[in-house]
Amino acid sequence: MDTLAQPADTQTETIIDIQHLSKFFGEREVLKDINFSVNKGEVVSIIGSSGSGKSTLLRCINLLEKPSGGKIIFEGTNILEDMKDVNQHRTKMGMVFQSFNLFNNLDVLGNCIVGQMKVLKRSKEEATVKALKYLKLVGMDQFIHAKPKQLSGGQKQRVAIARALSMDPDVMLFDEPTSALDPEMVGDVLDVMKNLADSGLTMIIVTHEMDFARDVSDRVVFMDQGVIAEEGPPEQIFNNPKQERTKAFLRRTLK
Repeated sequence: MDTLAQPADTQTETIIDIQHLSKFFGEREVLKDINFSVNKGEVVSIIGSSGSGKSTLLRCINLLEKPSGGKIIFEGTNILEDMKDVNQHRTKMGMVFQSFNLFNNLDVLGNCIVGQMKVLKRSKEEATVKALKYLKLVGMDQFIHAKPKQLSGGQKQRVAIARALSMDPDVMLFDEPTSALDPEMVGDVLDVMKNLADSGLTMIIVTHEMDFARDVSDRVVFMDQGVIAEEGPPEQIFNNPKQERTKAFLRRTLK
């Protein structure tokens, strides 16, 4: 598999800084005073039980959900102060969903060029070159004329990753990208993500794959009941968690 070009060492440059973020659905507060930052080139995994607020946090970062309060400072700008350019913001944050979200009426190549042409105003030729680069990266360049219904779940997810990368995002967001896959297909998608992590791409990953989070992440964030209960390097979170609720979660999830 090809790799992305290795960037310069920019580990100390903050790309996302979240301050006092909250989110209500009606009267229910699902995110409570969230504070954390992500450095350029860092891989952050967010773990926790279903309903802990992980996916909602990711969707707020990408403005698929409008936060109820707080700040999201992305590349030095509080994106919640001026939400007129939401689509422009989303081009800088590639999003990979559980359920692939491919266009069933388009083939693999079409799925990877349509956003580039509509949002980034690239020519079809330029968009095709970019799409083929990333389809090759994820091992799907032999399937460019296939429709989504002809692909396995793992293949669809690899196309979805290539589509997001084709927009040249500054950050990639993954919302439980393997949860809808059959077990035998999970490995291929995790291998692609590990390759991206090794390349130096900034990534925020909501995942139930604990071994992957431990092996690939620079930092792990544990969420519980809408708050960040604990965060730290993988070895600390998995081997020596400080909070009792982190310990209880890991006892339930680690074999």
